[in-house]
Amino acid sequence: GEAKKLGRPWEVGKGFDYSAPIGPLHPRSKVGTLAKGAISLAVNGASKQSSDLSSMIWNVAESIAYLSGLFELKAGDIIFTGTPEGVGPVVAGDTMLGAIAGLGELRVVVK
Repeated sequence: GEAKKLGRPWEVGKGFDYSAPIGPLHPRSKVGTLAKGAISLAVNGASKQSSDLSSMIWNVAESIAYLSGLFELKAGDIIFTGTPEGVGPVVAGDTMLGAIAGLGELRVVVK
């Protein structure tokens, strides 16, 4: 929001302190290839996103293949992607609950 309105670079609007919370990491050997799986986000208990990994523009394997041509990827690296749909603003005090089927949930309170 505000950084974009002020004409600042995209990275400033997306990459600020505490802007990238992550849940526990799951090795591929335990979860397999993530081609399908329900993904969801609720804000203050109201569903804001409900889709499937298969709805992403690029699947997990395609994302890794493309990015590995641009950057050296190593075990433990984290790749952040966009979402299939349902993007919207949040404000201080909002509680977000994100989930990927089989991987668990992540609860975040906006400060």
